[in-house]
Amino acid sequence: MDFQVVVLAGGNSKSLTPLVSKDVPKPLLPVANHPVLYYVLRQLEQSNLKDLIVVVEGEDAGLLVGAWISGTFVDRLHVETAAVPEDIGTAGALRAISHYLTAKDILVVSGDLVSDVSPGAVAATHRRHDAVVTATLCCVPISGSSESGSSGGKDKTKKPGRYNIIGLDPRKQFLLHIATGAEIEKDTRLQKHLLHAVGQMEIRSDLMDAHMYAFKRSVLQEVLDRKDTFQSLKQDVVPYLVRSQLKSEAVLSGIPQAEEDGNEKVSFPNNQVMVSQILANASTPSFHELYSMDPDGFAQTRKTHKCCAYIASSSIYCVRLNSIQAFMDINRDVTGEADHLLSDNVIGPSPKLGTKTTVGPHCMLGEGSEMGDKCQVKRSVIGRHCRIGSHVKVVNSVVMNHVTIGDGCIIQGSVICSNVQLQERVVLKDCQVGAGFVVTAGSEYKGESLARKEK
Repeated sequence: MDFQVVVLAGGNSKSLTPLVSKDVPKPLLPVANHPVLYYVLRQLEQSNLKDLIVVVEGEDAGLLVGAWISGTFVDRLHVETAAVPEDIGTAGALRAISHYLTAKDILVVSGDLVSDVSPGAVAATHRRHDAVVTATLCCVPISGSSESGSSGGKDKTKKPGRYNIIGLDPRKQFLLHIATGAEIEKDTRLQKHLLHAVGQMEIRSDLMDAHMYAFKRSVLQEVLDRKDTFQSLKQDVVPYLVRSQLKSEAVLSGIPQAEEDGNEKVSFPNNQVMVSQILANASTPSFHELYSMDPDGFAQTRKTHKCCAYIASSSIYCVRLNSIQAFMDINRDVTGEADHLLSDNVIGPSPKLGTKTTVGPHCMLGEGSEMGDKCQVKRSVIGRHCRIGSHVKVVNSVVMNHVTIGDGCIIQGSVICSNVQLQERVVLKDCQVGAGFVVTAGSEYKGESLARKEK
């Protein structure tokens, strides 16, 4: 399969402060004691997509990520690591490495995606329909879209999420309309000429963009060149391709184009799914076959392109690590309901546990870590080579590598980054502690972010 794969791995993400640092860029944030980037690369390897370009924001982060890939996937993947400037967006990152793109089709995957969606299946769907873009769509998790970016914790279900309004053809193959962003709450607007052109559309608000796209390279590069202000694939490039698809069909069918203010308002009360909403003639043939013949029955050259959707099964796990809350959720899930994504044991080799110490279900204890007497670990991940004293409780938390925790500490709903030292009797609830920070004995914090100032 003549595909090039581009993994957009990111770099230092402000939404993940203080978890990310110069020493631990976003692609290397641990999920169940593996860097988050590991999960995408492993999925690509399993789909036999082994020629990759991994794009990292920042030169220093690029060196760290490249070194990790070389050590982990040696003789398994052929990977080129490309460093690009920070804050240029996903479209900007592709524009910056466009000279490396030579294949007929390009598969673009976000490096923070933890999922069992098959990249090979997405690529095959793209080829089967000869599409210019194929977007991967997954069911929104019960707790809400991971795109909400919430870093709070308990109130995550109370905050409005960033919903997608998706329009599909009746066979759920073609992407006919897409609107995204936090501003979408109760209604969206569809242009009248769009409704006339497509004939029939199913409107969905229960699908999230998985940030896995297949593109026809020639079209992608033309858009990136002509639209040099486009920064985001999701917000700019994909909607543009969908809109231009519809305009091509409308013009070809002889339907006059509507003005921008000639919109038909379609409401979506409470963001509930409106399944199989018929917007026009229900007997209309498939959208992309509608104008393939002229009135005399002769084949007609179509001035349009196809935008397709790959809709993953509702049983598929699909979450992006784009907030602190998502980081917590994914670590919990991968050691629990989504443990099929793990390739190794939950309990590392040679752990040393004190007397009457218990490690409950849905926990992970990393290699070389030690725990004292009468400790309790529940629904948590403990990294490698940690030293944990006696009478310590760790609940619903993530503790990274080389952390020292003194006697009598209580850690709940928190993230403790690498090389942190918690002295005796520290109490943390819903906190994040940045790498190398020292929390003094007897301190109590709730809902705080503790970190050293980087020089």
